[in-house]
Amino acid sequence: MPKGGKKGGHKGRMRTYTSPEEIDAQMKAEKERKRQEQEQEEVGGAAQNDVAEEKLPGSGSDDSDDEGSQKRRGVEGLIEIENPNRVAQKSKKVAQIELDEPKQLSRREREEIEKQKAKERYMKMHLAGKTDQAKADLARLAIVKKQREEAAKKKEEEKKAKEAAAAAAKGINSLSLK
Repeated sequence: MPKGGKKGGHKGRMRTYTSPEEIDAQMKAEKERKRQEQEQEEVGGAAQNDVAEEKLPGSGSDDSDDEGSQKRRGVEGLIEIENPNRVAQKSKKVAQIELDEPKQLSRREREEIEKQKAKERYMKMHLAGKTDQAKADLARLAIVKKQREEAAKKKEEEKKAKEAAAAAAKGINSLSLK
């Protein structure tokens, strides 16, 4: 048998469910409130504060100075909290955003850009032959070219020597046959 017996135990309360009529009424009230807020934004200025006071009777000065921020429920409405980490983010309109001022880059982005520029500068210097590595590469290439030219000359001389030997052998063979 379970710990609490057949009925489930002494903890907890009986669950209450909202009826569909209550849900519809809440949704209608929410839509009406949103419609009034939109009208309030269109009217603007001093009339905006008057509509806010009419819309929320008995709310006092707590909600009127929050304009558009979240409603405070329970004890939060009574206690003023100065928490810098709990700042409500206000959305900026397109007209408020200034595109003229340069975008502030993070440290990592700045370092990445500097790294790319340094790499490009090095490659330009390398291609121009001004870096130590480029100078070493060019010296190595010069040595390899010289070795290849010497090898080609040597091969050519050996070929001429073979041809001369073959011609001499042919001349000897032709004399011996006569």
